[in-house]
Amino acid sequence: MSVVIEKKHQRRLFRMHWVDWIIYIFLFIFAVLTFYLLWYVIIGSFSNGQEYASGGVFFWPRGATLANFGVIFQDGEFWTAFRNTVLRTATGILTEVLFTALVAYAMSSKHLRCKKAYYWIFIFTMFFSGGIVPMYLLLRIIGLYDTFWVYIIPSVLSVYNMIIVSNFYKGIPDSLYEAAELDGAGELRIWALIYMPLSKPVLATVALWVAVDHWNSYMGTMLYTKAGDWTITLQYYLKHLINEASGVSSGSEYSDLVSAKTISYAGIIVALIPIMCMYPFVQKHFTKGIMIGSLKG
Repeated sequence: MSVVIEKKHQRRLFRMHWVDWIIYIFLFIFAVLTFYLLWYVIIGSFSNGQEYASGGVFFWPRGATLANFGVIFQDGEFWTAFRNTVLRTATGILTEVLFTALVAYAMSSKHLRCKKAYYWIFIFTMFFSGGIVPMYLLLRIIGLYDTFWVYIIPSVLSVYNMIIVSNFYKGIPDSLYEAAELDGAGELRIWALIYMPLSKPVLATVALWVAVDHWNSYMGTMLYTKAGDWTITLQYYLKHLINEASGVSSGSEYSDLVSAKTISYAGIIVALIPIMCMYPFVQKHFTKGIMIGSLKG
């Protein structure tokens, strides 16, 4: 039976419309170009800076060396930025996922009064904001400017993520809620013991989005902090490195083996590794979570 199905699938593949073939070819070319850009950064990070500057580096490193990474790892500011970004990402995931799940649970409840008013208020804030200057003034007034918490508290709730989780909660049978309510469970207990365990796929998806957002963000550091010991982040450090890498390399023991360009490539690779390592652990939940959270409601 499986052999017959496979043969039918093969015949259907060869009977595809010519437009389908054009789409597949276009997607293949796009995938190759995307991979090549990443590959080019990788080979640049392992290339001798002086030899790389002479040109001709396309597919393999020239004068392969780890000196570019040595410059990065010897820079104390890198480790400070790395620590702050790890703390920011971990704290951001914990607070935003929990708070988003709580608000989503309330918004999915049939017993919430004025739910439509809350919904439209949330939608309004998703599309409109006060802007950078009012945000800057507000953070100064409430004492968050140039503190670690400036990264956490303003982003504790994402309306888009809340809608995704809320739609997922609406797909959970009411009978589970009613049975727990009859047993005397309160709202928090129902949420923690029933809704949270059932929503692992969508929460894993939201956690990945939050992690990428916190890990890749540098605007908050640039606008709302002085980039000090507890506020400088890895992406801001990387931006500074790309702009001024020549100054970093000049005082290094590897100064003859590196260049500003190759050091910046090494910094990009170092910043990519944690997210690339995290993704496989949530990949199995990603597609399921986004599809269910988007369609149920």
